[in-house]
Amino acid sequence: MDSAVIHRRRWATLGVLCVSLLIIGLDNTVLNVALATLQRELDATAGELQWIVDSYTLAFAGLLLLAGAWGDKYGRRKALLIGLVVFGGSSLWAALCETPTQLIAARAVMGVGAALIMPSTLSILTNSFTDQKERKSAIGIWAGVSGIGIAAGPALGGYLLDHFDWSSVFYINVFVVVAGLAGTLFIVPESRDAGAPRLDLVGGALSVVGLVALVWAIIEAPGAGWGATKVVAGFGLAAVTLVAFAVWELRHRHPMLDMRFFANRRFSVPAVAVTLVFFVLMGSAFFLSIYLQTVMGYDALEAGLRIMPIAAGLVFGAPLAMAIAQRIGEKIPVVFGLVLLAASFVVIAGTEVHSGYGRVLTSVLIMGFGMSFAMAPATEAVMGSLPIEKAGVGSAVNDAVRQIGGALGVAVLGSIINSVYRHKMVDAVAGLPARAQDAAKDNVQGAMHVAAGLPPQAGGPLTGTAFDAFVNGLHVVAWVSVALCVVGAVVAAVWLPAHAAVAEEPELVEAV
Repeated sequence: MDSAVIHRRRWATLGVLCVSLLIIGLDNTVLNVALATLQRELDATAGELQWIVDSYTLAFAGLLLLAGAWGDKYGRRKALLIGLVVFGGSSLWAALCETPTQLIAARAVMGVGAALIMPSTLSILTNSFTDQKERKSAIGIWAGVSGIGIAAGPALGGYLLDHFDWSSVFYINVFVVVAGLAGTLFIVPESRDAGAPRLDLVGGALSVVGLVALVWAIIEAPGAGWGATKVVAGFGLAAVTLVAFAVWELRHRHPMLDMRFFANRRFSVPAVAVTLVFFVLMGSAFFLSIYLQTVMGYDALEAGLRIMPIAAGLVFGAPLAMAIAQRIGEKIPVVFGLVLLAASFVVIAGTEVHSGYGRVLTSVLIMGFGMSFAMAPATEAVMGSLPIEKAGVGSAVNDAVRQIGGALGVAVLGSIINSVYRHKMVDAVAGLPARAQDAAKDNVQGAMHVAAGLPPQAGGPLTGTAFDAFVNGLHVVAWVSVALCVVGAVVAAVWLPAHAAVAEEPELVEAV
């Protein structure tokens, strides 16, 4: 495709990329709302439900680096098309599944498709927008859309389950994929690294094993215990394999990921910021949803709608953050975004059992702006620090730290809130049968179920204690999130350069 045509179509290309990106953000949060329905309709166990979610995350996170490198060498548009076909086909398969095992397999294949889609969108964007100012604006829109998918998922999932069968949460993906495929075929240009050597298969294999082991251990830790043999073994395997990956890449003549990139503070510091953003975002979104549905008594759709205002901050915040970054660099917007995120968790830390929705609304609005200010300029800093021919790998690194940060957020914050909850419930369940004690101490929903089977004079106090215990756990999680955001802000303020050392206009790489 002629470079003039590519330039003329750049904003239309961005629109197509945003459509393709939207399904990645929507997918997991839509599914989270449907888990209770899936448990009932497919007779799934708690372990099977966990793997319906986690098989996707493992495949997605594990294949990101290899998929990004493949797109750089063989074509980013080609990678996007293949990813959309795989994602759409496996979504259709998921909608037709009749057993939990089938759905777990379908979700793993969806993760493969997502691993091809996600880095392709950002690398195509980087190659389509050759003007630095326009590219910053485009990345702001990209970052906003990626967050909107996460924020809108619970509300969309609740609506679909209220009006249609559970399979609708997968059928919706197929419709979005068809739109993405049509736009990609007719609008999106192809680009690749013209000088890319043969794909580094050893490095690719090590990255897959290392990332899968790391994410698997993070997922397993809350349930099995952080000191459990299998969890320690998982972290050990991840550490050994990822160190081997780093050593291999440093010694390889044509590495898949040049480890020297991490010595560049415009690459490594924003990657840390993105990790922290998704750590606190995914953890808080999960527990705020539980708070709204249990303590405040909203159903899934109502809770989803009440989290959605976070999208307002994303829609308006990301372009504004990038406009500011164009004038003064990425440092101040990233620091400001992390400070805003900290402020949003200070608001959450003041939440009580009988607090109204106004406090949650204030928190999610601030959170949306904080996320957009931190994430959009950080993404631009990561991508702007790399040679443009390595856009796919750079995007994959950016996406991988998002996945790892999100998985860590749910796992670590989940362990914290569960520990506080169980400690607070010990005295309240004394005297109940052992099975009822275990259920009530396990989670707040279990306590509500046990309380429903007790006389009102016993059930009411048990429910009240469970709500208090959960909210106390929420307070601890909120303050941990505040501390992490403040540390991230300090790191960015001290070590993140405001601008690239050498400002260079990127050139389009072998447009075809």
